[in-house]
Amino acid sequence: MPKTILTDIVVRNLPVPSSGQSTYWDEKLPGFGCRVSQGGQKTFVVMYGPREARRRKAVGKYPLRSLKEARDLARKLQAEIALGVVPEIQKRSCSFDEALDSFLDAAEQRLRPRTFNDYNRFLKRYFSFGKKRIAEISKQDIQQRLSRLRSVPSEQMHADTIIRIFFNWAYREELIEKNPTLRLQRFAKTATRERVLSDVELKKVFLAASQFSWPFGPIVQLCILTGQRRGEIGMLKWEWIKLDERLITLPGEKVKNGRSHVFPIGDTTIDLLRNLPQAGEFLFPGRTQNNAIFNGWAKSKKEFDLTLADVDHYTLHDLRRTYSTLHARLGTPIHITERLLNHASGSISGVAAIYNRHNYIEEMRHAVEAYESHLSGLCE
Repeated sequence: MPKTILTDIVVRNLPVPSSGQSTYWDEKLPGFGCRVSQGGQKTFVVMYGPREARRRKAVGKYPLRSLKEARDLARKLQAEIALGVVPEIQKRSCSFDEALDSFLDAAEQRLRPRTFNDYNRFLKRYFSFGKKRIAEISKQDIQQRLSRLRSVPSEQMHADTIIRIFFNWAYREELIEKNPTLRLQRFAKTATRERVLSDVELKKVFLAASQFSWPFGPIVQLCILTGQRRGEIGMLKWEWIKLDERLITLPGEKVKNGRSHVFPIGDTTIDLLRNLPQAGEFLFPGRTQNNAIFNGWAKSKKEFDLTLADVDHYTLHDLRRTYSTLHARLGTPIHITERLLNHASGSISGVAAIYNRHNYIEEMRHAVEAYESHLSGLCE
């Protein structure tokens, strides 16, 4: 464990580990140190208690708490323990809201925007414990909140995963003595969806989307035309689109598998893009300044579905599955379809995946042209 004399300059410039956490212990006050996380967050910590039962506590986050304040608090804590006094830091714990703010601050530095938004939404929507002390939240409290989501099993499963991540973090940060999710029954993973729209249904959805208001109508059309994930369509930037080259590039940090994705677009897609209003860097900006990109998925989908007739329940991700299935019907080779979809687990693997650096752009162009031609024929 690295040791140094902690000063304001030293703390400010402590190196950030490539993974996990590193603690830098203070030579000036034994048992006091600064822990640096992978995301760059710095937390002052103190070790206290007898050697056979040593414990560690966080005593503030830098720079919200200064080095002097943290060192003084650590010295006071160690003195109280030596005198047999139960320190105030052990008598109380922070509220759920206070812990949540700290968790989200740390998460925002290391997660992709979409993942961070999911954490923020799930925790605030389904686990609003407010000012209740985090140490007082029981397994039963969490189980009760999750049980309310029985009618939406996919949402329930994701909520279950995210609340476990939160309490694992709280335990590591020593905000709680026991993790209430450790003995919590896991909710079963939902079955894989198999919904594929028929040609008639696909035509109805595409034509309805062409008449539906911006931005949701064009988003649905682009999901059908490109087969990309709804989140990737929703966050599109104009700078990623090269109409003259008939290409769209999704940066690696913005897509699910972390791999940059370049795919061609056909005439129908180009015409659609050229007719979209340009109101900033995003194709589909949010309605308020705080919402940089479109995020009204549930409300817009509900309104859109009211314009459809005889199309049973479907999700926007079902359009991606339908896209893949149609390519199979049209004879597109599976490795080309996987390139179009940017699937991480492709049919080209092993040594071939390492040495095959062909980008298959022209092959993808032919597949896109055949797909758009088929779709145009359906919609005539």
